[in-house]
Amino acid sequence: MDDIVVQAMAKWPDVPHCYGWLGLDGRGHWRMRDEQAQQLGLAGDKLSNPALVGFILRNYASDERGCWYFQNGPQRVYLELETAPFVVRTDPASGWRLHTGALLGVIDAAALTADGALLLRSGAIVAQLDDRDFAQVLPRLELDGAPVADDALLAWLAQERDGTLLLRDGDRSVPLQRLASAQVPAYFSFVRSPAALQRA
Repeated sequence: MDDIVVQAMAKWPDVPHCYGWLGLDGRGHWRMRDEQAQQLGLAGDKLSNPALVGFILRNYASDERGCWYFQNGPQRVYLELETAPFVVRTDPASGWRLHTGALLGVIDAAALTADGALLLRSGAIVAQLDDRDFAQVLPRLELDGAPVADDALLAWLAQERDGTLLLRDGDRSVPLQRLASAQVPAYFSFVRSPAALQRA
């Protein structure tokens, strides 16, 4: 966290939190959500200023509830997550790279949803694969020890076929949990919409 942010938090400890104004989409773009975007349930405008994006990245964290936020000086700006707290992409040179630019690290859990979303966890980091990279990951999937064909994968996702689905990651194989999309936040212990939680 930036020193200037830490100092602001100490100077103004009781600034109310902000909800709904910032989002992270499924491809790793930060989105500014004005009142109209919030009312209409829109993603909002993509942030492209490198200095602002860098500031968000350096001050991105989660609270004890599993809600993710950007510490903007003394104020927490809670994020609406389209998918997960992080988005991961395949990188031919270095493996799994997060939308923040950092490497994911060793995968300790993985899940695949019925609509084909792949989620990976490494320690406290939970990331959903950018959907544009799924074609690069598909050859790494094995069902009962053999490369998985498209029809077999669809049958497994629809629970029409049993078997152990694995993701090969270097010399390791990580078992995949089958989840409904709505189960993902509870399974990985994060909150997609802190604003909805606050309203409740």
